[in-house]
Amino acid sequence: MNWASICENPILANLPYKIQTDKWGNIVMSPASNKHGIYQAKIVALLSQLMQTGTVIAECSVETSEGTKVADVAWASPQFIQTNKDMTPFVEAPEVCVEILSPSNTIAEMDEKKELYFARGCKEFWVCDSAGTMKFYKNTGELGHSLIFNEFPQVVEI
Repeated sequence: MNWASICENPILANLPYKIQTDKWGNIVMSPASNKHGIYQAKIVALLSQLMQTGTVIAECSVETSEGTKVADVAWASPQFIQTNKDMTPFVEAPEVCVEILSPSNTIAEMDEKKELYFARGCKEFWVCDSAGTMKFYKNTGELGHSLIFNEFPQVVEI
């Protein structure tokens, strides 16, 4: 099943799960808690306040070598949007991809997503844990803070 047919399928439209695919096109679902949704909304709001240009995207689908992955939040430059605005999923990753950890997520899963997004052009990968603590990465390793959004907080408060 390809991503477009998944997005257009009315049976899948209102599932209370985040849907992604694996490298074989199988649907992979993971439940999202209300706390996850609150962190997602807070990160969208913070990025919207801090950005001078670009677009914040919630539930950003990216085609990777291991299937379609969906970043909880992403930020894309005007150039990225100009080039990719009509694509679903994007064939390249926006400059910033953010994942919010759910109890079902593993470190190995986040490490894999990080590498998949970097392979598609992501510049920074962020992880928000269950306490709101942020970790920032570029393709060479962990950062002390975001280099793209210097003022983004180390902890997202809810």
